[in-house]
Parts: sequence; structure tokens; C-alpha cells
Amino acid sequence: MEPHNLKQRGRQGNGEHEMLMVLSDEHKDKPKPGADYSAYAIPVHQANRTYNAYPVLATDTENAKCDPTDFSAVSLDSGVEGIMRSRDFVITAALTLASLATRLYRIGRRANVSWDEAHFGKFGAMYINGTFYHDVHPPLAKMLVALAEVIAGHNGTFNFKSGAAYPEYVNYTLMRTQVALYGVALVPLAYLTCLQLNLSRSMAVLAACFVLFDNAICVMSRFILLDEPLLFFTALTLWSAASFQRVSKYGQQFSRKWWVWLLMTGFSLGCVMSSKWIGLFSVVMIGIATIDDLFRKYCNLIPWEDFACHWNARVVSLIFVPLIVYVACFWVHFRLLYKSGTGDHKLSANFQAKQLGNRLNSQPFDVAYGSAAEIRSMYDGPGLLHSHIHRYPGGSHLQQITCFPHRDVNNRWLLWHGGDKGTETNYTIAPIEFIVDGDIVQIVHNITGAAMQTSRRFLAPMTSSHFEVAAANSTDWDKGTRDWRVEVVKQKYKRRRDKRIHAMTTVFRLRHVETGCLLRVGRQRLPTWGWGQSEVTCLPDSSGKKNIKSSDVLWYVEHNKNSRVPKDDLSRYVSSNFFVNMVQINIEMAKTNNALSPDVNKYSVLESRPESWLFLKYPMRMVGWSDTGIKYYEIGNPILWWATALVCIFYPLRLIFWALQMQRKCSRWRSLREFLDFWDNSKFLWGGWALHYIPFFFFGRVLYIHHYLPALYFGLLLLAFELDHFFKSWRRGRYLHMAALCSGFLAFVVFLYFSPFTYGWDRPAKELAGRQWLSTWNIFHDLYAM
Repeated sequence: MEPHNLKQRGRQGNGEHEMLMVLSDEHKDKPKPGADYSAYAIPVHQANRTYNAYPVLATDTENAKCDPTDFSAVSLDSGVEGIMRSRDFVITAALTLASLATRLYRIGRRANVSWDEAHFGKFGAMYINGTFYHDVHPPLAKMLVALAEVIAGHNGTFNFKSGAAYPEYVNYTLMRTQVALYGVALVPLAYLTCLQLNLSRSMAVLAACFVLFDNAICVMSRFILLDEPLLFFTALTLWSAASFQRVSKYGQQFSRKWWVWLLMTGFSLGCVMSSKWIGLFSVVMIGIATIDDLFRKYCNLIPWEDFACHWNARVVSLIFVPLIVYVACFWVHFRLLYKSGTGDHKLSANFQAKQLGNRLNSQPFDVAYGSAAEIRSMYDGPGLLHSHIHRYPGGSHLQQITCFPHRDVNNRWLLWHGGDKGTETNYTIAPIEFIVDGDIVQIVHNITGAAMQTSRRFLAPMTSSHFEVAAANSTDWDKGTRDWRVEVVKQKYKRRRDKRIHAMTTVFRLRHVETGCLLRVGRQRLPTWGWGQSEVTCLPDSSGKKNIKSSDVLWYVEHNKNSRVPKDDLSRYVSSNFFVNMVQINIEMAKTNNALSPDVNKYSVLESRPESWLFLKYPMRMVGWSDTGIKYYEIGNPILWWATALVCIFYPLRLIFWALQMQRKCSRWRSLREFLDFWDNSKFLWGGWALHYIPFFFFGRVLYIHHYLPALYFGLLLLAFELDHFFKSWRRGRYLHMAALCSGFLAFVVFLYFSPFTYGWDRPAKELAGRQWLSTWNIFHDLYAM
């Protein structure tokens, strides 16, 4: 049959009874005349439905079906069902027990708040007592910490102060144990993942032992931290993706198992992304693998309608499902944290007014003359109208008026009547009068007593086309320069014929009476003499009639205080949109994360850079280092870290070498399919390592050695994969089992040698000086410079 016709059928569909010959490489190269190859024939429509860019023998598939417990061969029944029916269940159970022993041994030994338990234990307690907080990480892993605290019986009253002793009513051991279970699961997941990547059982067990006997992964699983939930979801993503790849290559497309693994991959991506933003690296990894898979299907000439179905399945499973998980985590986050706390000021005033106990929630709804008000710009970023004692270096040389994004006593302004009436009225005894649309007011700084004014005589210091806005005391006042007209633009809480100014819900302009200009703020920042605060100007409007509604000239009263006007519950009048709040909190998380930059002029014993991680140059002290205190040292298994670094560095160089060999037609690979099998099974491991490691070189924030642990997990599995590949090729795998046994035993011995750092050392650190293999390890001194 002509290849051209085959291509046409690939796009247009095939007949039900046509047959396609799928032969092995040796049969393709040397077909025997008159030989019967009917055993290798399969229906053409069935061949297209398997969508293998490089198909396997039909007989291979049949043999795999006969042995569903064989994870090292092509098996359509591999996965969870195969485990429950095979000796792999016994291996998985044994690895899980060993992981439990290493992770839980003496886990409650140190009865003090250790390392970042001060942060994440506190955040977990805030979910219990409902107090809103702000952090740089998404909420899922912290909510899992809160779940551990609830199960342990914590009532949310302990604040996890760094170094503080846990009180008797806080069962910190049970909390740590629950969080450690995520670290326990890494070991069996490593084994199951390697089986799906076609490693032999011996080397799959070795890969699990590498994870089991790494001291750094072990010690980080023994405290109330986010690292182990993050690692767990990262490992779950890798297992799901590897399992889906196996089913997609050798199984039935769009079958139940195919959908289960694809949806599981999407769900895992959502969880890892919702634990820490480093999970986005896993998203990129799966995205690249998906593009590779779809491109092969395109080259395999599958029907267009089936190709579209594959696209749709991946869009739904790998884009929408993770987004749904991510959004759902924030929805639960907002529902649990309903009380005002230290972090709610990062969100909109409407959100704050909805929080129980927030000061914006309880204030006068109607704004009266004599009130002390805080006026916020509708323009996103600059914040609240602000003044201070510092003066402009040029222009009028009067008191500066700016916008400041944070709460400060200098944000408060007194609202008086315009003209001379404002200075003559005693607002403590005069009849209460509310400000309405069109009123002329004076805006007087509460601290300095200076009134806001402007004039055509002085131009703004930065935006020279606008007028300068300054504050002046009564001795410096010019007649008419201090009067502003209130122009209502929008009433968010509508009442019939309502012209009053209301806190939070009335949007207005402030027009200068004499010049007709509009009070405005933009993104222009003042120099150091203005403390980097936003410049406030007056936008000229000679006609005085322009109905400008751009956000830079719009303002509202965020908070007002008046002892003569009763307070109201503003949560009845304002509305808060969940999606707006979620976007805003993610923006604030990014800002806070970027602000965590290291001080280049200050040495920190805890920080490290990515180039030092590969060869374990700077381990980290996790607690105080007194001679009598219990000390934990985040140091990995040196043998494993160094071997992993070498394997990960040389992997792409080997690929380049093999590509050159193929170009010169002297390749060691027997066929392109054999090389692609190697690539399919190793791309997740090296790609996961590279994507979780290389981006840190471009990060400006503070970094620690445990940021390398997700990349290390991929690297340890790649190390086992490369050993498996080498010993399968060398002497036909004769020494594979012995190599796995010796490597595992070596990792175990080194793990035991450094275990005092993992399980706590309560004697002088100098007694462990012999374990200082590198001069940069600060086991008992801090004399090196990073």
C-alpha cells in the first residue's frame, strides 16, 4: 500500500476491515520471502486508535496483558490495580514502613518552636481562630498544617513564637507527625514512579532508598513546615504524569484509566501550585511534555477529530482542573479567615469592611463637618492622602502633600466648612451638618493644622504641567486658595435622591474653587526629599466644567471618625468580589516575595546561592547552636548529592553526543524507537531537575538550601535511572542487582554517619568535627565567608 494513501487515511479515517502490518525492527530490515506475518497484523483503525508514534508489536501487548504485575515490561494494567495484585504491594509496604521509621524516630524530641514552625505553625493557628494574615505562599499547604493542628486538638491560642517552649496543651508531636506523613509518602511514590518509567524492580527500590536515606529530605519532614506537602504534591505530579504517559503509549486512548491518570495529573498540578509558587515549575514541565506528546500524535497522522479531542482533554485536565483547585483553595482561605488581622490591609477597603472587627467595619456611614477622615485615591497604588512636616525644596516651599499606601497618623484630615466659616465654627457644639454634593470644604491636616491649597503661581515639582498642591498654616494662607468643592461622581450604595457623602461608598472629585483644577494623583514618585511617596497635583481645567471620571482624580472617604455621629456596620453597604480579592492578594504576594531580597552588605549564616547547592557547599543550621541545646543541621547525604550533581550535569552532554552519533550514522542505539523510549522515561526526571533548579539563578529573593529539595527529588530518581540504564547495557544486566544492593547499602551507611544532624545532637558540636568533609561546612564554627 502506498505511503501517500496511508497519509490520506490518517487524516480522513480508515476502513474497518483494513489491516496494517506492524513489524519489529529485524523483520522490517530483512523480511523473509513467503513468510507469514499475519500474527503481527492489526486492524488499521485500531492502530490509529492506539496513537503510538512508534508502535510496539501486537504480540508484545498481548504478553504484557498476560502479566499485569510486570512493571518492568509494557503492561496495560500497571498502576494502582497492578500493585494490589503483585509482589510490588509487599515492596511498597516495606518501603513505607522504613520511611515511617526514619521520619518519625524521636520526632518530638525538641519541645521548642524550631526553624519556620514560627511562621507556618502560627498561620495554621490563624485558620483555627479565623484571623486574617498575609504571606508570600498560596494557602493549601498552610491549611493542611491547620488541619494537623485541629486533629492534634490545638485551639488556636498559641502563637508559635520562635524558640518558645511548647505549652502542655499543644500536642506538637502529633502535629509534626501528621506533617511528616507527606514526607513518608515520598519514598513509596519514588518506587511507583520508577516502575512507570520502566526501571527494573531493583533499581526502582534503589531510587526509593535514595530518597529514604537523604538526610536533608528526612530532617525537613520532621517539623511543621510547608516543604514536605510541597514535595509530596511534586512527587504525586511526577507519578501521575509518568503513569499517564505509559497508558497513553501502550493503552487504549480515552479509556477510564487514561482519564483517571490525566485528571490526576491536573489535580496534582493544582495542589503543588497551591502549596508554593515553585509548583509553577511542575506546570511548565508537564506543559512541555504535553506539547511533545501532541506533536508526535500530529506526526502520526491521526484523524483531525481525534487530534482535537486530545487537545480538548488536555486543556480541560491540565489547565482548567489546576485552576479550579487553585481558586478553590483561595475560596476556602477567605471563608476561614473572617476576622480582621495584620494582613487584611493588603486588600481593598471593601474587603476590610467585611472583616469582623476591622476598624473600617465600624464607623459613621454619613460624613459630617468636623470629622477626621482618611481619603483614599481610586487610582490603584498610591493610597491615602498624606502630609508631613517636610516642605518642598522649590516652588512654594510649603508643607508637602503626597499619597502614602500604608496606615499612618499623617493620613488623617479634618473636614471643615469652606471660607471663613470653617475657622469660626466650633464643631464640638455646633449642630451636626452632613457634607453633600456641591459643598465647599476645607481639608485641614489633623497633626500640623495646615490646610490643603493650590495656586496657579506654583507648578508641581515633577509634573510641571499641573499646579503644586501644598499645605499651609493660617499665617501663610492666601484668600481662596484653601477652598475645594465636592463633586459626587458615583454612589455605590444607592438611595433615592441621596446627595450625602458616605464613607466607603461615595466616589467624588475635589475641585479647587479658585482655579477650577482637580486634585489628582498618578504613579509619579517624588525623589528622596519626598520620601519616594506619590506626587499629588492639581489638574488644570480652565472651564471648571469638565466631567472627568478617570480614576486618578477620583477619591472616597475610607474611614472617618466623629464622636457625635453614631457608628454603623458598613458591611451592610459595601460588597466584596471574591475574584477581585483573589487577584489582588496574588499581586500582593508577588510584591512581598520580591521584597525578600538579601542584604548584600550583611552576611547571613542561613542564606545560600544556587551554585552552592549542587555539591552541598553550605549546609544550614536550623536552630540555635549552644553546646547543651538540641541541634539540627540541614545537610544532605553527600554521596547522593555529589553523584546526582554529576549525573544531572552530564545528561544533556550525553544527549548531544548521541545526536552527533546519529548524524554520522554510528549510533549505539539499535533503533530510533529505543532512543525515544529512553528519552520518554528520562525527560521528566532531568527536565524536572532543570526546571526546579536553574530558574533560581535568576531570583533576587533570599534563598536557602531547602529550595533545592524539589530538584533533588528528580535528581535522585535520575541517578537511579542512569544506573539502571548502564547496568542493563553492561554485561546484559548481570550485575544489576548487586549494583543496586551495594549502592543502597552505601547510601544507608552515609545516612547513619550523618544521622546525629538529622535526629538532633545535644552535646557540643565540636564532637562531630570529624564529619566535616568540606571546609565550608559550619558544623562547629562560622569562620567562612559566603
